[in-house]
Amino acid sequence: MVLLPLPTVRERRPVHRIATMDPAGFFSASVAVFDVAGVVAIVLGAAAAALLAAVRLVQRRPRVALQTFRDMMGGAILLGLEIFVAGDLIKTITQTPTLESVAVLGIIVLIRTVLSFTIQIEIEGVLPWRRALVTSGAQVMARAARAKRT
Repeated sequence: MVLLPLPTVRERRPVHRIATMDPAGFFSASVAVFDVAGVVAIVLGAAAAALLAAVRLVQRRPRVALQTFRDMMGGAILLGLEIFVAGDLIKTITQTPTLESVAVLGIIVLIRTVLSFTIQIEIEGVLPWRRALVTSGAQVMARAARAKRT
């Protein structure tokens, strides 16, 4: 094992990376933060969904456990996808725009929008444009209030 000498006081320089960071570096760091936040949202959402579903199973309510797990997992995936799209938008806007980068962003947004749309339908069980015909605002509020008490 080789021990290296510690730097003297004169050799130490304060590091001000944020203040001296160029805009391109700042934006690429921002995109990385959004990517990590999207992954964290999905992972934490999955953990919370599993935990709440396990609680419902312990309470011997398997149907409620499955529905809770599906709803919470769907919500976590939706949140993660929205965060990923925000990161992709920042990346595309801050780069030198080319037809290829705009086309790639368009395809990514289209795929994630279709995924979000289908997950939302899966969670709610009704098409978005029919939701107002099936459920009133009062019913949504009543359902939320009942869910808090149980």
